Amino acid sequence: MKATIYYRGKLSSCNYDCPYCPFSKTVDSKETLELDKQQLRQFVDWVREQSAAGHRLSLFFNPYGEALIRSWYREAMVELSHMEHVEKVAVQTNLSVKLDWAGELNRETAAFWATYHPRETKEENFVRQCLTLRELGLDFSVGTVGLRSAFPAIESMRQALPEDVYLWVNAFKDKPNYYSVEEIRFLQSIDPLFEGNLRDYPSLGKACAAGSTVFYVQGSGHVRRCYKDRRIIGHLYRDGLESLAADRPCGMSKCGCYIGYIHMADSPFAELFGKGLLERNAITAMQR
Repeated sequence: MKATIYYRGKLSSCNYDCPYCPFSKTVDSKETLELDKQQLRQFVDWVREQSAAGHRLSLFFNPYGEALIRSWYREAMVELSHMEHVEKVAVQTNLSVKLDWAGELNRETAAFWATYHPRETKEENFVRQCLTLRELGLDFSVGTVGLRSAFPAIESMRQALPEDVYLWVNAFKDKPNYYSVEEIRFLQSIDPLFEGNLRDYPSLGKACAAGSTVFYVQGSGHVRRCYKDRRIIGHLYRDGLESLAADRPCGMSKCGCYIGYIHMADSPFAELFGKGLLERNAITAMQR
């Protein structure tokens, strides 16, 4: 079967201090880091074994912290990217790590979801990292949070990046009706698909690939139907994909996060983003 797996291990440490993130500047213990390393190794080994079963997999690392400052995530990215049955391996990252290792990646399968945090890094440094990915032929998107205080930095970043790099904006939804009409227009001038993220999608009882062909896996191997749904539907290493897969309509009233609503059956985003769906890269679709 073809499946998409979101993986989130024990890691929660991050080298950034973003005010909107509950995991900013957190520090994991040596014991937690060692457990995270062991669990990731188990996951990579499991992925390798799925070739014999004929599975085709797309993988996305979205830890609570910053993954690529840890060597085991960089090594896993390289290893997984060269497995013939892995169609995509992508990672959510602040792109603060040196990229000397990235040349070892298979550029046909590896991709980056790179988030720009204006308070935490200089624009020129972030752009330099993006250009390095571009020179290596690696797919990536650039994203940022649409805080009002960040508007000048967002506009400047759009001007600094090459036109063929997609810059998306995550709508700030912690405060209802946060944006004025003029502000929405401004953010749409940066990200033509911004309005798609600005809204929440009614989802209760609706069909979704979550729990059917899309799975949210914890480092322990426990599997959730969706990252927002805390119910455990099984165990990856005990049950396997075929036993886990089932039609599971959404049990929540609405879905407001990209990694959730893109998998709803009536979502237009799979077509809009095409092969860049996982790493949120819509540049191909926008060039049509």
